[in-house]
Amino acid sequence: MTVATTEVRVPDLGGFKDVAVIDVLVKPGEAIALDSPLVTLESDKAAMDVPSTVAGVIEKIHVEKGGKVSAGDLVATVTTDGAAASAAPAAEPAPPLKPSAAAAAAPAPVTTAVVAEAPGAATPAAAAVPLGAAQPVPGARTDLAPIDEPGFSRAHAGPSARRFARELGVDLARVSGHGFKGRITHDDIKAFVKGALAGGAPAAAATPAADVAALPALPAVNVAQFGTVETQPLSRIQRISGPRLHASWVNIPHVTQFDEADITELEQLRASLKDKAQAAGVKLTPLAFVMRACVKALQEFPRFNAILDPSGANLIVRRYVNIGFAADTPQGLIVPVVRDADRKDVYELARQLGALSEKARAGKLPPTDMQGAGFTISSLGGIGGTAFTPIINAPEVAILGVSRSTMRAVYHEGGFVPRLMLPLSLSYDHRVIDGAMAARFTTFLAQTLAAPRALIEAVP
Repeated sequence: MTVATTEVRVPDLGGFKDVAVIDVLVKPGEAIALDSPLVTLESDKAAMDVPSTVAGVIEKIHVEKGGKVSAGDLVATVTTDGAAASAAPAAEPAPPLKPSAAAAAAPAPVTTAVVAEAPGAATPAAAAVPLGAAQPVPGARTDLAPIDEPGFSRAHAGPSARRFARELGVDLARVSGHGFKGRITHDDIKAFVKGALAGGAPAAAATPAADVAALPALPAVNVAQFGTVETQPLSRIQRISGPRLHASWVNIPHVTQFDEADITELEQLRASLKDKAQAAGVKLTPLAFVMRACVKALQEFPRFNAILDPSGANLIVRRYVNIGFAADTPQGLIVPVVRDADRKDVYELARQLGALSEKARAGKLPPTDMQGAGFTISSLGGIGGTAFTPIINAPEVAILGVSRSTMRAVYHEGGFVPRLMLPLSLSYDHRVIDGAMAARFTTFLAQTLAAPRALIEAVP
């Protein structure tokens, strides 16, 4: 039996670079199977495992906990027998990225999940500026006090934050970090600049209150003095999504429009199609019909599928329809994205929903499957509730909440009859959408759900 060596590299990360390695799951000499997880990575969207592309024995691990990797970087070398190696050849490796000078000069590695922004993010994202270099970054301000390069290099900040600070002429040595383990974030830098422009003391400008537009800080209470307590750490996904949801809630003027849809006929139709769907290997859930109805509503009201540009003066209207949906997983709430939903019929939408949900629950959802949404659906119908206020998934401008349907007496065709009513909660960005438009959207959506035959028609 011949012995071969196979290199396992980081797969496509959907445009992310310098993603944190938060755990190494194997060690040299350990036998592994095909698809065995080798390391766990954490982007600003979620955590994911890098699986082995072959079965064999770990010869060497080329990454370490607390380090950073990009697509194509070498993760591990695996010794395999020749037959296995030839049966499962390694993918063509992408050229590994050289470690940035910022990463080399940063403090000791920490097991955190602060990574570069995704492409198209509103905050600047660029390669790290070599530390100690005196040359200015293109577009950087030169009218501020000179930067203390040694202090700048020792500051606990990532490459993107360093680039952002240089563009604004901010000395990171004077900025207090409030990210995970004191890391300096973009918001810390913005708060510092706001404090300087307001004439405050620069060294004290970046405070927790400044991070949220000078909102008063919550009091710190020692609850242990009142009884026994237990400290439970947040999950990785909760630590990532919490600040994003907070930023969205603080920065976007949320308004929620509540409505109801009569889905009596929809449920009857769904029940009649159950056997046909099962024969095709599809679980036809109510969410598939809701998503198909949302596609029609977004086509009728394209402003709900737009984004407000950074200047706040223009709308960028998407001509594609990608819809995210909130998935409840053991790791926390994540949002997979169904791409080109307008090109899929209700059966294909149901198939995509099932496949993405299964990946999400198994922790195998790649970052590429959580990017590009223009509208999000958060369905709590399987759990309960009558209505809620979902938080907009910025930079989107609207999100639809769906609660549990209930049978109620409704005046219909001359008398009160039992009808199955579905509560809808539409949160929207009031800078982009006004109340009248939101009411028209939910009315159109309710009417579309009440006439379900059109939802199962073939997509042109």
